[in-house]
Amino acid sequence: MDVTLRPFEDDDLPRLRRWLAADHVRPWFEQPEDWMAEVEGRHGEYAWISHFVIEADGDPAGFCQLYPFSASGEDWNGALPVEGTYSLDYLLGEPTLLRRGIARAALSQLIGLIAAEPDAERIIVQPDRENVASRGLLRALGFAYDEADDLFAMDV
Repeated sequence: MDVTLRPFEDDDLPRLRRWLAADHVRPWFEQPEDWMAEVEGRHGEYAWISHFVIEADGDPAGFCQLYPFSASGEDWNGALPVEGTYSLDYLLGEPTLLRRGIARAALSQLIGLIAAEPDAERIIVQPDRENVASRGLLRALGFAYDEADDLFAMDV
């Protein structure tokens, strides 16, 4: 299956809203209105986040984003430095496309985009403890789990 990332567009808003409400996504993406506000503000207040649609064989399959952690105002980085740190989020919205390698291919591309950023030194991700699939995927892609800080990290 050919997996690509393309920039998020206004036409994708209804689809993302539907994905965020899906039974297999909702437990991991709480406050869907916050996620929608971020993508709706991607040309203004949230321009520091790069939003993408994951496509599988040319059809929308999911959503992902990357951002410099220092711009987020978040504080779950543990002992890792904020500068040079990026983070990402992703979801596969179409349930028929789960467990087909699409998320792995999309995250590999997202990691490549982050690694190309001149200031990128590491990526951190903090999936929910019960999100076994996401945690397993991160490990498979080379992220190391930092138990003390309860996050996954990868040097780039």
